[in-house]
Amino acid sequence: MNPVEIYTDGACKGNPGPGGWGVLLKSGATEKELYGGERETTNNRMEMMAVIQALQALKRPCAITLHVDSQYVLKGMTEWLPGWKARGWRTAAKEPVKNVDLWQQLDALVRESGHKIEWRWVRGHDGDPGNERADVLANLGVEVALGRRAAPV
Repeated sequence: MNPVEIYTDGACKGNPGPGGWGVLLKSGATEKELYGGERETTNNRMEMMAVIQALQALKRPCAITLHVDSQYVLKGMTEWLPGWKARGWRTAAKEPVKNVDLWQQLDALVRESGHKIEWRWVRGHDGDPGNERADVLANLGVEVALGRRAAPV
């Protein structure tokens, strides 16, 4: 399996408000940057969308090291997801899971892609070059959402 390092981040100006997601994919000497945004969203949705977009960009199963600065995404994927599914997408407090549409999409992507994913948490805004670049890309995504910048091709 091809090894790939992925850094993802989300940004939101207001919560809810205009938001963006950013992705840095690295495989050997090759790097690819992705970003986009939505006019009315939340930070958590943009954090999740970054991971979804990153996984959708890969064309074949890969050995992924996935760096996120979102405890929400990390814990959702590594701890909470099995319980949510067992309870019919309800939390331990019997409340509906927030952002269930994106959790279901992310769950399906991970299950069906054939990727081997190692989830890693990285402290945001702490000098990690990959995380810092993903943050810049997420903020470019906000600019796309606001119509101030064209989306990348």
